[in-house]
Amino acid sequence: MSRDTAHPRPSAPTDGLLPTTLGTYDAAAVASATTVIGHYSTSFGLAARLLNPGVREDVRTIYALVRIADEIVDGAASEAGIDLAGQRELLDDLETETERAMARGFSTNLIVHAFATTARRVNIDPALTRPFFASMRRDLDPAPFTTASVAEYIYGSAEVVGLMCLRSFLHDSPRSPEQVAVLEHGARSLGAAFQKVNFLRDLAADRDALGRNYFPGVDLTRLTDAQKTVLLDDMDADLAAAERVLPLLPSGSRRAVTAAHRLFARLSAKLRETPAQELMSTRVRVPDPEKLMIALSSSLGPQAWRK
Repeated sequence: MSRDTAHPRPSAPTDGLLPTTLGTYDAAAVASATTVIGHYSTSFGLAARLLNPGVREDVRTIYALVRIADEIVDGAASEAGIDLAGQRELLDDLETETERAMARGFSTNLIVHAFATTARRVNIDPALTRPFFASMRRDLDPAPFTTASVAEYIYGSAEVVGLMCLRSFLHDSPRSPEQVAVLEHGARSLGAAFQKVNFLRDLAADRDALGRNYFPGVDLTRLTDAQKTVLLDDMDADLAAAERVLPLLPSGSRRAVTAAHRLFARLSAKLRETPAQELMSTRVRVPDPEKLMIALSSSLGPQAWRK
């Protein structure tokens, strides 16, 4: 969709009149999305605070939809007594409602409504949402991953989310087609790095609770330090590719993305310090005070990032 045909976000009157009914509904939808991120991700929520207000709102609505889909396939629906067939149906329903809301601009599901409002304004289209839902659906398939299928999974589950956020970052800060192509490569690389780091952090939960192995050819019960190093080298290559394009980002999003990048670079370093077999019983994390320091130094600008 071109910028000329983008759907503007409805806004409340600014002449002292009461907000419109739709404006109130939009605000409630965004508040719902903000609640989701507050409950599920301190790291992502902390980085999002460094975004300019409008972009921050967009990113929260994207995260909320992604999180709801994750909960369908990653345990909450199962704990509610929903079997695999029911989870697939829920996921299909969520995708259908998301596309309907993107087309017509309204949903009775507040999280979907918030996402669709953002999508219509910044030109997120089904070419990005469909790969995402396909990857979520893949999590309900017990078939082992291959090298090709895990790459496809990472694209849909993480890289397209980076591309969605990039649409918001660039909406009011256009770049040349050549710069957009470079930034899209960086967004995909960063999304892939985030996903791969989380794969390694969540080895035990993925294997024991969900029966998943996102590392084809690797026996997780016998993961060696040498294998772990190979996996981390791949992740760090993605992080390096993403870091190279950070200066091209608009100032309103650069510091937040830098904070997220630095946080995951720190997670990668801590994973290197942790013996491979410990990963089967320990979820590596960055302590909250260190997260705050990363966010603070990122907020101070490029000179602080280099320290």
